[in-house]
Amino acid sequence: MATAVSTPPTKPGTHEEEDAPQIVYLDPALVVRDECNARETNTEPDKELISSVREIGVEEAISVRPRPDGTYGAFKGWRRAQAAQLANATAEEDGRPARKIKAHVREDLVGRDGWTRFLSLVENTHREGMSERDILKSQELSLIEMSDVERRQAAKALGVGRNAAKQAKSAQQLDDATLRRAAAGGMDLEQTAQLAEVADVRSAENRLMRALQRDHDEGNGGRGHWDQEMALLRAEQADAENRAKAEEALKAANIPLLGPVPSYEKDPSCPLTELTTGLGNPLTEDNHRNCPGHSARLDLENLPVWHCANPAEYGHKVRPKPKKPRTEADEQAAAERRKVIACNRAWKAAAGPRQEFVTRLVRMKTLPDAARLFAQEILLTLPHFYSSWTEKREFETVARFLGLKKPENADPTETAAQLPKARVVNALFAHVAGACEYGIREPKTWSHLSAWQARYLLLLEALGQADNGSYQLSEVESQAVTRHRPDTAA
Repeated sequence: MATAVSTPPTKPGTHEEEDAPQIVYLDPALVVRDECNARETNTEPDKELISSVREIGVEEAISVRPRPDGTYGAFKGWRRAQAAQLANATAEEDGRPARKIKAHVREDLVGRDGWTRFLSLVENTHREGMSERDILKSQELSLIEMSDVERRQAAKALGVGRNAAKQAKSAQQLDDATLRRAAAGGMDLEQTAQLAEVADVRSAENRLMRALQRDHDEGNGGRGHWDQEMALLRAEQADAENRAKAEEALKAANIPLLGPVPSYEKDPSCPLTELTTGLGNPLTEDNHRNCPGHSARLDLENLPVWHCANPAEYGHKVRPKPKKPRTEADEQAAAERRKVIACNRAWKAAAGPRQEFVTRLVRMKTLPDAARLFAQEILLTLPHFYSSWTEKREFETVARFLGLKKPENADPTETAAQLPKARVVNALFAHVAGACEYGIREPKTWSHLSAWQARYLLLLEALGQADNGSYQLSEVESQAVTRHRPDTAA
């Protein structure tokens, strides 16, 4: 019958191993793969490992947990255990002795699946061959199954944040090739999860890789370019979702959506605004609804533009108007329209990273001097944008900056009474930033940025650079402040 023999430890164990520091010698036949072993691919021993174990045995101890059936589950060293089993299977035939295998028997881990999986993950992460998918799955499962104390300790050891389990689950949506590229490109767990979030947006991976490289090239550890690119990708994703909803609404109403027409074919359809009835009356959505040709196209903002698919066939007339060929000015106007829509969308997207950065500033133990001085100047000079905002008594944005729960219902009077003296300056900046954010909330603000609005954005840009590049202005914001920069001002 196989036995386990104890030997004195070579040196005291640390942390969790203090309860089971001894090394025992196990018959390899008693060892099975632990269900919480993090490695799920490349689990078989290679030829080199088998040859080594056949000649000299297993030098490095494996780690196991006792099982109810008398076997031991290997959560570290399962490939070594398999190599020992194969070596013993041919030992008598080869004239070699059958060897036992050194093992740490971790009785303290019985029933602690989360921590067992974490220890296996740490072991295998630093060994060649563990796939990115195995790492992510083990991070997710181990952190979910831990107590709060163990989870905080494990997250710190893995170098991940408090949302690591959720992020690991999200990241697993990516295919293996993309996971490998993300790891090779230097994406951390949070960034890999964010890539999975927007993976359906065209060129998302390449765009994020370029943003990540820009952050790396600046060498200060920030992720400002990444955050701005993510904001744009989320905006584009939302736009695509809105378009899909608009298409679905047309489908539900049994209204055909007209597709693109090849350039070599004549488009028989026409917008209703350019048509009349046979008697010359205007055509609208309501009075055209029963026409067999009633259809629509979606404009750049995903709103339906009502058409008749074939006015000539269904008895409509084209409104009389002088025909003129499309000119270069028409092309320029169309290009400008597309640019305005793109800039409007980018301006709205940039509010997310910007307000997240303001929130971080407000919650700092010590507010940066530049932010304090800016807030003090606003308070003392009371520019129009600030005084007009205070009349509106809009407190929700300020409450979000301060980190209050349910900011939409926050009571300013109660907040002021509970505010510590040391946080008064931070609250003042939050108040001023709330006014500034209100002043630049409209999507078209980029086209007519005022001096005060530009000063606010330039302040955040400087503070972001001072904070290791943790915040960068977006492209549309940089474009908007160009004429207000000190070195270009007239």
